[in-house]
Amino acid sequence: MPDHAPPVEGVLETSLYAQSLGETAAFYRGLFGFKTLVDSPRLVAFDIAGRSVLLVFQAGATEGDTIDPRGTIPGHDGRGRLHFAFAIAMADLDVWRGRLSEHGVAIVGEYRWPRGGVSLYFHDPDGAVVELATPGLWW
Repeated sequence: MPDHAPPVEGVLETSLYAQSLGETAAFYRGLFGFKTLVDSPRLVAFDIAGRSVLLVFQAGATEGDTIDPRGTIPGHDGRGRLHFAFAIAMADLDVWRGRLSEHGVAIVGEYRWPRGGVSLYFHDPDGAVVELATPGLWW
């Protein structure tokens, strides 16, 4: 048996948990204009650049396992100061600053990384720390 794992092709999904699913979904839909893939009382799924999916679950609605004829999905949930980042172009940094301001979203942090990237940080309606990061954060 090989001593190395087969390659992972990327992060497919990122999950958040909303106290008010409608309010949080409207925040991401309005600020980013994401295309909605699924819209239900349990979750809203958004397409992110055709490469990944942002899942926004109603808090508490997914703590138990889901079992049906197709199989089992283990229960999950998240609490606390969750964090994730969206990649943006360096040329769009000031455009994003303006868009956040237009939507009444306060920038709560900005960081200039040693490799030249810049990150803007703000909160969603549930307090998650959302980051917009330009190239130069990682390799």
